[in-house]
Amino acid sequence: MPTRRHLLQFMMAATLLPAAPAHALTAQERQAVAQVSQFFNGFRTMHGDFTQISPRGRVSTGKLVIAKPGRMRFEYTPPHPLVIVSDGTWVAVRNNAKDKVDYYPLSKTPLKMVLAERVDLLRDAKVKKVERSDGLLLITLQANDKGVPGELLLVFDPARRQLQQWTVIDPQGRRTTITLSNLAFDQQVNPKLFRVKRPGDGRKRRNVKQNFNAGRR
Repeated sequence: MPTRRHLLQFMMAATLLPAAPAHALTAQERQAVAQVSQFFNGFRTMHGDFTQISPRGRVSTGKLVIAKPGRMRFEYTPPHPLVIVSDGTWVAVRNNAKDKVDYYPLSKTPLKMVLAERVDLLRDAKVKKVERSDGLLLITLQANDKGVPGELLLVFDPARRQLQQWTVIDPQGRRTTITLSNLAFDQQVNPKLFRVKRPGDGRKRRNVKQNFNAGRR
């Protein structure tokens, strides 16, 4: 079973990848990136299934719900113990098997680029690469904010006008990939799905971290 550290890789890499500066985009490339931004701006809520492949090839599945701005829930299929929830300010990673919760500021994760009220990848990210392969659009992004390390690869299907996949690549070249399926948009969402007990609330000590960490196991 994937460790909690490996599971966090789909959202954040530990440090920046050594890469050349982003090149000047052509008009066609800018149009392609804008099309992906339009996808994220075309819905308020998104439901679906996901399949995660860890750097070691381990496969996990689950359900996801996104409600903009900033709210998200990833619930892994049992017996996997993790639930990952964002309330728009904090991302909480709960391990039900260990009754433990870790917290991360949403503002310090790449998620903020795609969960914003208004997504503009040309404005809010450095576009490292734009490619086309087998009819799919592949866009490699890095947040403008230096406090948000890591790179995010989005795989978009222009024909269906839908995000198909994203991948985080860590400094050793290891990849954690999330593939989306059975997506549905703008359905009613129960706000209780995104409740996060803030760090410091209650009597128990909360484990607060400043960034997601990539696992080395």
